[in-house]
Amino acid sequence: MSPTRGAAASIAPPAPGRPDKPRGGRFGSLAGWAQRHRWAALLIWVAVLAAVTPVSGAAGSAYKNNFALPGTDSQAATDLFTKHGSAQAGDSVDIVFKDSEGLDGRKAGVERMLAEVKGLPGVADVRSPYADASAVSRDGTIGYATVTLDGKAEAVPKEDITAIIDTAKSAESGGLQVELGGEAVRGAQEKGSPTAELAGILAAVIILGLLFGSLVAAAVPLITALFAVGSALGLIVLASHVFTIADFTPPITMLVGLGVGIDYALLIFYRYRHELTDGAEPAEATRKALDAAGRTVFFAGCTVIIALFGLVALGLGSLQGVALALALTVLTTMAASLILLPALLAVFGRRIQRHVLKHAARAEARGKVEGRRWRALAAAVQRRPLPALLVATFALLALSTPALSMRLGFADAGNDPATTTSRQAYDLLAEGFGPGFNGPLIVLVQGDEAAGQGVRSELAKAEGVATASPAMPSEDGALSTVIVYPETSPQAEGTADLVHHLRDDVAPGLERDTGAEILVGGSVAASQDFADTVSQRLPLFVAVVVGMSSLLLMLVFRSVWIPVKAALLNLLSISAALGAMTLVFQYGWFGVQQGPIEAFLPVLIFAIVFGLSMDYEVFLVSRIHEEWERTKDHSLAVREGLATTGKVITAAGAIMIVVFGAFMLSADRMLQQFGLGLAVAILVDALVIRCLIVPAAMQLLGKRAWWLPAPLARRLPKVALERPANS
Repeated sequence: MSPTRGAAASIAPPAPGRPDKPRGGRFGSLAGWAQRHRWAALLIWVAVLAAVTPVSGAAGSAYKNNFALPGTDSQAATDLFTKHGSAQAGDSVDIVFKDSEGLDGRKAGVERMLAEVKGLPGVADVRSPYADASAVSRDGTIGYATVTLDGKAEAVPKEDITAIIDTAKSAESGGLQVELGGEAVRGAQEKGSPTAELAGILAAVIILGLLFGSLVAAAVPLITALFAVGSALGLIVLASHVFTIADFTPPITMLVGLGVGIDYALLIFYRYRHELTDGAEPAEATRKALDAAGRTVFFAGCTVIIALFGLVALGLGSLQGVALALALTVLTTMAASLILLPALLAVFGRRIQRHVLKHAARAEARGKVEGRRWRALAAAVQRRPLPALLVATFALLALSTPALSMRLGFADAGNDPATTTSRQAYDLLAEGFGPGFNGPLIVLVQGDEAAGQGVRSELAKAEGVATASPAMPSEDGALSTVIVYPETSPQAEGTADLVHHLRDDVAPGLERDTGAEILVGGSVAASQDFADTVSQRLPLFVAVVVGMSSLLLMLVFRSVWIPVKAALLNLLSISAALGAMTLVFQYGWFGVQQGPIEAFLPVLIFAIVFGLSMDYEVFLVSRIHEEWERTKDHSLAVREGLATTGKVITAAGAIMIVVFGAFMLSADRMLQQFGLGLAVAILVDALVIRCLIVPAAMQLLGKRAWWLPAPLARRLPKVALERPANS
């Protein structure tokens, strides 16, 4: 076996006074530097992690959710409400009481507890249920007190909310049940231990151990990922003081960072292992691996970052901060794979080499051929490419179909675990005052008090409205507020229809009759506006991401059909994932509580999955392209491409699936949806698309797969992904 087989770089003449050394590409040179300065490279990463962690801990996070959408009715209503003042500028907490014998006999104890709550930090005002007849149900068994906070829910310290909860709960006695609701309470509830993250890491270790059969070999990709994720999390905490980053970003960052970090390191490490079995020394194998797979990782990482920055085109408030945080995480994991990983390979190279060669010798003695099963699978697909393509495609289209009826929205207390006090309060309020009580619409009437009362009377008659409160004038009297309670629950389709009905059908007529301007706002209306905005801007987002990624693929592979195929298949895997999410979370398969899909998840999953799918696309097609350039035998190139990448693509996909799937263990519904969507997308992509559809499509395309019109070929710059052997 020639020691130069699969070389990633050619040999340059020696410089005067310096020993011979291989001349490779930039990534090979970077690997060489990391090897020669292995301890310095390791020390840099340790220093970064050691510096970022305490600094970010001392600075604290400044996460804030900002789903403001300028130009929407709900945002205009919020701005008007703020401009003209309100006695309830801060968020509120509901203390809900239930006594089957009636609340009248509990007045003394409840009033005493509410007086204590009023004196707690963070409390601006308390309104007793005994001071407002509308705050007690008709049968007198359920009532609620409103605790007005001195700021927005996210600005009130968690310990202040906890004190309110504890004080209110102390009033429970005999048959009196006390529960608390509101966004502040939901945020203060314990979220549980990081079971999902730990389960994902443990599963990844097991898969890596089975793949390589060595603890050291399994630890190298995992250490690389953990260093990258740890550094990224600290940087994101610091970035939250400068940019608007949502509070749900850290677990998503952990989820994506672990999956991508291990994935990138594994792709490089697997190529490194291949070079060792071809007879290269550890240092040379590292340079070759970085010059080949390192290029793939760099390209794939850039594609993910481009896809994430496509979210900026949506202009959706703090979702832009999430995109920034995830892009920073991917950039950090990419840097760790290109710098930290070569340094670790320099430290453990000899031990890994002994194990790899020993394992290869045992496999050779047993007559095992690397990639034999994958080669056989590719050959089977090549014999009947059209049936394989059609069956797999139709199966994925069937799974994608439910996504056509996907309903976007936001989870509320009704989706919390049944044991939480926020869910208990939600259920009690629905029981006592109707399902729409938990999601009122706030209608602002910009006009005199008479206009407000007239609008209120007409709103109360509207179809889908259970009741409407009297018009409440603002502090300056410039506008009136009418609280409209729907007949349906906040997440019901009927409530979304009511928002559109009031805006499109009811409000225009009332504005003509009264001369007042009418805006329908509130959290439910804002959620609907967000969902509608996502739907409207999605085509632009998809066009930006697909267009930029396809252009990069065209530059790399000098082909028109490769990027077209990649874009279509990536869209297919994403639609299948969204279909699975719809079946489970919207239609309640497997006993999951029914509800809408979080409005921002489809675009977030699209950005992440489209980028990650390119990892496998580039890794597989680049090896096919490498064989095509070497042999000009298209069928052979397809078989060898799958044979040399099938195992690592499956292993990398399995790691991502268990890391993402582990978030199904989270108590947070949003994280459950996110984990399922990513896990299904990677499962479909790694197994069905890369192992069946891509070989079938490449076989059907034949030599046309590498076609590029001559005028376009002359104008496009050449961007080499794989450095050819013996170059």
